[in-house]
Amino acid sequence: MQSNAEMDFRATFQRVAQRYSGCGRFARSYVAAKLRLDPVHRAVLALAAGEALGDVVDIGCGRGQLAVALLEAGLAQSVLGLDCQARHLEQARRAAASLAFRTELRDLAETHDVPEATSVLLIDVLYQLDPAVQIRLLRAAARATHRRVIIRTLDPDLGMRSTLTLRLERLMQGLSPHSGNHVDAVPVARLAETLVDAGFAVSSAPCWQGTPFANVLLIACRAG
Repeated sequence: MQSNAEMDFRATFQRVAQRYSGCGRFARSYVAAKLRLDPVHRAVLALAAGEALGDVVDIGCGRGQLAVALLEAGLAQSVLGLDCQARHLEQARRAAASLAFRTELRDLAETHDVPEATSVLLIDVLYQLDPAVQIRLLRAAARATHRRVIIRTLDPDLGMRSTLTLRLERLMQGLSPHSGNHVDAVPVARLAETLVDAGFAVSSAPCWQGTPFANVLLIACRAG
C-alpha cells in the first residue's frame, strides 16, 4: 500500500507531465518516464515536504521537471533553472507557465557564479564535469546558499553498482543530449569534506531505488 505522500507525489507528477504536452511528444514522454522511474524526484520532494526549499537555484536543470514538480507541490517559493541547453530551457519555461520559474543559459563548466538562493540543487551534474571544476562549483554553491545544498551524484566506490553505472554513463556520451563532456565521479567523501569545510553538516543516502545504479543523495545543511 502506498503512503499518502507517495500518492500525492504521483498526482503531482501527472500534472507536471501534462504541462509538457506543448513541448512535443518526445519531451512529454521523457519527462513522464523520468518522474515515474527516477527516484530522485520523490526523494527531493519528500525532503522538501519536511521543510520547503524556499528560493531555489537548480544547476543543470535540463527540461526542468524537478523544478516544476517542486513548484506544483508548493514546496518551493521560486526556482531559477541554469543549463547550457537553450532548447531544454525553452521547454522548461513553457511547461512552467504561471509558476514562479525563470531560467538563465549558462555553462557551469566555464563559469562558477552561482546566484544567491535558499537552496541549491545539483542533480546529476557534478560527475559530468572535470574533478577540479566539480570542487570549484560545489564551493560556489556552498557560498550561494542560505540553507542547504542537495546533490545527487555517482558514487565510484560501490563495487559492481559503480562499475555498471560508469560504463553506462560513458556509453551514453555522445549519444544523449543530457551527457556532459566527462564521466569522472569524485569520491563522495571528498564532496562531503568540501561542504563540511564550508560550514555544513552533511548526510548521504542511496538514491537508486528500483535501479541497478550507484546514485547517492547528499544533503548539506548550513550549521547553526
